Amino acid sequence: MSLCLFVSDLHGSTDKIDKLFSLIRSTVPDLVFLGGDLLPFGGLSPRHSHGRPTSFIEGYLAKRFRSLRREMEEKYPLFVVILGNDDPRREETALETGERAGLWRYLHNRKVEFHGYTFYGYACIPPSPFLLKDWERYDVSRYVDVGASAPTGGWRSVPVTEDLSTLTIRQELRELAGEDDLHRAVFLFHVPPYDSNLDLADLDGQMVDSAPLDVHVGSIAVRRFIEQRHPYLTLHGHVHESARLSGHWRQRIGGTWCLSAAHDGPELAVVRFPLENPAAAERLLL
Repeated sequence: MSLCLFVSDLHGSTDKIDKLFSLIRSTVPDLVFLGGDLLPFGGLSPRHSHGRPTSFIEGYLAKRFRSLRREMEEKYPLFVVILGNDDPRREETALETGERAGLWRYLHNRKVEFHGYTFYGYACIPPSPFLLKDWERYDVSRYVDVGASAPTGGWRSVPVTEDLSTLTIRQELRELAGEDDLHRAVFLFHVPPYDSNLDLADLDGQMVDSAPLDVHVGSIAVRRFIEQRHPYLTLHGHVHESARLSGHWRQRIGGTWCLSAAHDGPELAVVRFPLENPAAAERLLL
């Protein structure tokens, strides 16, 4: 059995990172999935060098991972990482540097093989009210929910090279998966599937210009992808309050187990599961 840990939405909390590393030392997992929104707002470390802001990845995370690798040696797990909608895309460069150093595998729009399984990563979310648009795409069409703004608006931390007016999550997932057989595929998403236990937001009764907000804020494209392609397992975060509001942190869609590590409390939420049996997953609050 390959033991897996999955966390998401750490938002630069060094306390939660400390708890995660302590759990890694005590349980010695084979795999650790990091599901986006890992960094403090803006991606900068609260610990500045000589008064100058530094990258949280370069100035803090990479150092912590190097120390853990020295300590664990051959027991150092495979870390699989994506960013999330609150993480500036300019930090991709630091993640790729860490990947070259063997600290983790950066997975957005990529895949990696492990013990007969294939891991895929995808960081983007549908249009939201948030202004950082590095990781936003139209979902299945150019429709934008009440209260949200288009991916072509807002601001970005890196120059745009794609035509955002035509890109959709549906199209990018189709290109990422191609014609692959997904019966042993694990998808690390930031966004959860639409109309599920995992995407319920605290928006009940809220209105914008007399129009009600949808309490489900996940991706229709991700939901349809799961229903049509039947991947082995999907991992999600993003909607912190979903488990509290729905009472569930996992859901089965067809034959696919969908697990969420999002949490809106002060604790670190960790989903622990054997890769060969995701139905046995458990959620720890540390």
